Amino acid sequence: MINRTGGSNLSTPESQRAELDRQRRTVDFDTYDITVDELLRRVERGRLDVAPAYQRKFRWDQHRQSTLIESIYLDIPIPPLFLAANNEAGQANYWEVVDGLQRVTTLVNFAGSEDARNRVGLEPDKPLKLDDLKKLANFNGHTFANLPTDLRTLFEDRPIKVIVLNDKSDARVRFDLFERINTGGIKLTPQEVRECVFRGEFIIMLEELAQREVFDIVVKLPQNSQNDSTREEYILRFFTYFDRYQQFDHAVKEFLDNYTLDRVNDPDIDRKTVLFEKTFEFLAHCFPDGIQSRKKQTPVNLFEGLSVGAALALQINPKIKPPIDLSWVMGEELKQYVSGATNTRNRVTGRIEYCRDKFLGK
Repeated sequence: MINRTGGSNLSTPESQRAELDRQRRTVDFDTYDITVDELLRRVERGRLDVAPAYQRKFRWDQHRQSTLIESIYLDIPIPPLFLAANNEAGQANYWEVVDGLQRVTTLVNFAGSEDARNRVGLEPDKPLKLDDLKKLANFNGHTFANLPTDLRTLFEDRPIKVIVLNDKSDARVRFDLFERINTGGIKLTPQEVRECVFRGEFIIMLEELAQREVFDIVVKLPQNSQNDSTREEYILRFFTYFDRYQQFDHAVKEFLDNYTLDRVNDPDIDRKTVLFEKTFEFLAHCFPDGIQSRKKQTPVNLFEGLSVGAALALQINPKIKPPIDLSWVMGEELKQYVSGATNTRNRVTGRIEYCRDKFLGK
């Protein structure tokens, strides 16, 4: 590209090298080879944390788990585990899983102790039984416990490569790293990534509020969105747009990411819980059958407008009553803000403030 004075807008080699060096310095990690046995003992002792938010996200079926075990027995290289050091947890060398949930949980499911199984949310008395192995067909039908001692020891001594992002790297760096490596066969949703990297009081609050009965009254989601953190993301959107909708600039994911990052050190739990409860109780009275489109589901853009609009209206007048006439919810005026190119600042502001004014009786 040439600028108006005839010069080039391309950056210089010096600026490119400086930028590369600066960005590389933000990522600081160590690489280790540890045995399966040591990895399992770390889980058992609470020194390797598989995030509680992830426990319901274990999705590998019996065949896929068995294939991983077979690969380890055959010494076939498997992708390294990405972990993050977190010495704020109160003990040295405390690691959290950043990428490798399925693999770590499979190892525990096959060869972990009862304590290790409990820590990752597995049923204590249902260990993995190997199935449909091609190379080690004689292992099919066996659990770790009923294999010969020498084969158990062989498995425990197998090395696993781990890459540990040390605690000099901040939460944003961890988040960026996770997104770059979250490309496996079972890809996590953006909210599942947030739950892993930004774990803390705010994320826990989102999970707890998502299980409230009043949420189920107001929000209607398809069955396949019940266990992928869509519920939590709806609540995250509610808080984010309530606090910052006038700052929205088109990039929804970054908007939610940045807000979540800011809540790591400032979760503001009490205020947000009260805000949620008052708003959703009001919405439950307004929409006893839920906020629904013609497909009997809650469109996210309509949810944003109604939930944040109601919260803003309740701030202005805490004593407002649910409107008797809600025909405007499906009217043409609101429709222009929740359909088409919905993620522009004008559309976001428009649907939220339109709903606010309608709840106030304007």
